[in-house]
Amino acid sequence: MAKKFTPLVLDKVRNLRYGMVALTKIEKNLGKPLAKLDFGEEMTYSEIANILWAGLVHEDDTLTPEKVAELVDDYSDIPTAVAAMGEAIQEAFGGKNAQRTAVQSTESGIGTQP
Repeated sequence: MAKKFTPLVLDKVRNLRYGMVALTKIEKNLGKPLAKLDFGEEMTYSEIANILWAGLVHEDDTLTPEKVAELVDDYSDIPTAVAAMGEAIQEAFGGKNAQRTAVQSTESGIGTQP
């Protein structure tokens, strides 16, 4: 099965992808399991930049969360970037129930850290 990407137009079309590697990078950089992130009103801009970075770094290993934030500021806007990020994360977990799937995985012991 082909890997799915979600395009995000910044300085060029970049493709968000949240596979195992990206999800691991998110947890490592933010210091908590993905399911512990609040994808609602309480998400910080630092969390958004880190999550976007993790989804984009597969194409460009020179990116940093700070550089991604600059690209969003210079070429897009926060709502557009967050919408693409949400779509890509949903795709990673197989559809519209992405957050519930992530929480269920964590509750069952998948994706948790010892």
